[in-house]
Order: sequence, then C-alpha cells, then structure tokens
Amino acid sequence: MKDPIVEEVRHAREKHAAKFKFDLKAIVEDAKRRQWKSGHRVVSFAKATPVAK
Repeated sequence: MKDPIVEEVRHAREKHAAKFKFDLKAIVEDAKRRQWKSGHRVVSFAKATPVAK
C-alpha cells in the first residue's frame, strides 16, 4: 500500500538531491547555509570533555 504523503516526501527529497547532483557534501553545505540565513538561533553541541577518573 502506497501512502501519498510518503510518496510526496520522497519525490521532494529526490528533486532536492538532484539539484545538487546527489552530492551529499553540497546538500549539507546548503542546509547549513539556509539554517544560518534563517535568522533563528542555531544550537551547536560542543564535544564532551572526558572526565578524569
């Protein structure tokens, strides 16, 4: 059984990836660029510092 919403999301994902010739690095760079341009606060999780035992 095909779900029309799932099919729509898959189609949108395929179309977006094709814009970047399916280059994952370019897709991620674009996502980061759009995130920073959005004006919303961006949360960055720093790497945890190991605790000395």
